[in-house]
Amino acid sequence: MQEIHKRSTRVVDVGGLKIGGQFPVVVQSMCATRTTDIDATVRQVHQLANAGAGIVRIALDNEKEVSALREIRAQCPGIVLSVDLQENYRIADKVGPYVDKIRYNPGHLHHIEKAKSIKDKVKWLVEVAREHDLAIRVGVNCGSIAPDFLRRYPGDQLTALVESAAYHCELLDELGFTRFVVSLKDSDPFKVVEANRRFAARRPDVPLHLGVTEAGLPPDGIIKTRLAFEKLLAQGIGDTIRVSLTLPYERKHEEVLVGYEILRDVAAGRFISVPDFGTGLNIIACPSCSRVENERFVELAQQVKELAAYASKYRLTIAVMGCRVNGPGETDDADLGLWCGPTTVNLKRKSQKLGTFSYDEVLPRLKVELDRLIAEMSESSQAS
Repeated sequence: MQEIHKRSTRVVDVGGLKIGGQFPVVVQSMCATRTTDIDATVRQVHQLANAGAGIVRIALDNEKEVSALREIRAQCPGIVLSVDLQENYRIADKVGPYVDKIRYNPGHLHHIEKAKSIKDKVKWLVEVAREHDLAIRVGVNCGSIAPDFLRRYPGDQLTALVESAAYHCELLDELGFTRFVVSLKDSDPFKVVEANRRFAARRPDVPLHLGVTEAGLPPDGIIKTRLAFEKLLAQGIGDTIRVSLTLPYERKHEEVLVGYEILRDVAAGRFISVPDFGTGLNIIACPSCSRVENERFVELAQQVKELAAYASKYRLTIAVMGCRVNGPGETDDADLGLWCGPTTVNLKRKSQKLGTFSYDEVLPRLKVELDRLIAEMSESSQAS
């Protein structure tokens, strides 16, 4: 495959895999299985690796899952593993022996040990990384920006995103730790482009992990991802990529295949043109990762897409979120949001909760609310 011309960042070693510099862009993905289901997770790790994933990420929430990770590591020799620390950074030292990279979200560090400073928490993570020969990814997400940065930049989420990432780079610099990459993700591909452009200009030395979070169902999720990746990769920005699609578990490897297809097309100068994309209905849905609390979430996302097809010309956003990590933030920003739990779905209009419904009951109520929004938009348009 023809290689993409890249900007020259420093090189970060992840389990022997090189990210950054003039090394090829690494495609990675994330397991959608429950980490405690060892057999299913091992199968998926191999499924993703066999599709070409250079790094496979697994999410852990608590110490109870560490024993499962240890067994998964034993059954996946030679595969580069990353762990997502979720909201519990304190398990880093427990998982360190079994992975090659840890990803922490700056927006989640305040949840635990609130009396301890962010700087001290990052220092401890660096100590763990050094002890276990790990790389780190600083993963900043639009749905969970640290409260301090939202307060500093009210109404400017994009700047808050970039400044949060830059601050954590400065903390790592002060600690003399250079083995890190950064990601700045949003569900809006145009914000992803702008955030990464700004950060790359500010920190040209830092390798970037590209992703459009909660891109949603194919084909729209693929289009959103391409719109961001094409613009950034064509400018030499991006050292590793993850395509985040809402897919059934058995099709999760398609994220990797799409990633390679995008890289081939950019290298060959082939770009998509979708002039009207983003001007009508936008359905965002998180990828079916191990944080999903009910597998019916993926089916529900497809049902929402089918139900809302009649509203395609209206500029509205419907968010279908499958976990507690990004669910609250992403649904707060959507016109209508479905935050899916183990047995029920929280239906919201922006930050206002409209009620809790079973998976079987929520679609009729969603249609009522969608019709109400469309009527309000029509009245507003006529009044103006």
